[in-house]
Amino acid sequence: MNLKRRQFLFLSSLGAIGTGFLGWMLSQKNYQNADLSDSTTAIAANPPKKDLLLRFVSVADTGTGAKGQYAVAGAMNFYHKQNPYDLVILAGDNIYNNGEIEKISAVFERPYQALLKQGVKFQACLGNHDIRTANGDPQVKYVGFNMNGRRYYTFRRGTVQFFALDTNSNADWKNQLPWLEKELSRSNAAWKVVFGHHPIYASGVYGSNPEFIKTFTPLFQKYGVQVYINGHEHHYERTRAINGTTYLITGGGAGTRPVGRSEWTEYSAERLSFAVYEVYADRIEIKAIATDNSVFDKGIIPVKSA
Repeated sequence: MNLKRRQFLFLSSLGAIGTGFLGWMLSQKNYQNADLSDSTTAIAANPPKKDLLLRFVSVADTGTGAKGQYAVAGAMNFYHKQNPYDLVILAGDNIYNNGEIEKISAVFERPYQALLKQGVKFQACLGNHDIRTANGDPQVKYVGFNMNGRRYYTFRRGTVQFFALDTNSNADWKNQLPWLEKELSRSNAAWKVVFGHHPIYASGVYGSNPEFIKTFTPLFQKYGVQVYINGHEHHYERTRAINGTTYLITGGGAGTRPVGRSEWTEYSAERLSFAVYEVYADRIEIKAIATDNSVFDKGIIPVKSA
C-alpha cells in the first residue's frame, strides 16, 4: 500500500512537472509570436473602417507574363483577401513588348484571374509599348481594360473622379488637353486623380519631363488635382506635394530599374510593388506593398494642401 502511494505521488509530481514544462513552452511560443508580430511590417487584416470612402490600388508596366508580374499579382491578391478593393488603376505598358492583343491571356487574364473572378475592375491607359501594334486600338477596345473605345476618359467613384490620359508622343494633344481642362473645371468631386503612363516628376532612368511640368503642373494646381499616378519608370516613387499635387510612380509591376532621389522626393525604391490608396473625406492614405507583402512606404495626402 505504501509502495503504491509512493508511486502515485512520484507519477503525480512528474505530471505536474510536465504540465509546467508544457506551459512554459507554450508561453515562450506565444511570446515569440507576439514579438515577431510586433516587429514585422507584413499586411494584417483590418476591421472595416466606417469612414473609409474608397480603397483602390495602382500598378504599371505589368504585361510581361513573367515571374515578376506574378509575384506582384500574388501580393495584390493577398492584400485583397485582407483588405478588399474593387478597382485597379493600370497605368500603361499593359502588354510587352509590342502591345500584341493576342497575348492578353498570358499577360493579363491569367496573372490577375483571382482578382478578376472577384469582380475587381481594371481601368487602363496606354503606354509606349502598347501603341506599337495598331497604335493600341485593340487594347482601347478590349473589354477587360474598361476604356470603352476611348484613349482618354473620365469616370467617378463616389467622391473621387479619375481622369485617364494618353501621354504618348503621338497622342491627340490638340483635343485631349482642352478636354482635360473642361472636365476638370466642371468636376465637383472632392478628390481629383489623374493617371497616365509617362512621368511628370521622376528620379529614375528617364527623369522628369520639362514639357509635362510646364503643361500639367499649373493645370493641376488651378483645378485642385491632388494625385497624379504613372508608370514608365520601373520603380516606386512618391513626391512631396508640388503646388498641391502628389506624384506617384508605381511602375514596378513586373520588373525594376534603379532610382535615385530628387529634392522633391518623399520616398523612392527599386522594388517590385504596387500602391494602395484609402480615401477618406479629408485625406488619402497611401501604402506601398512589396512582393513579400510588406508595407515599405506610407504617406498621407490632405484633401487640400499648399
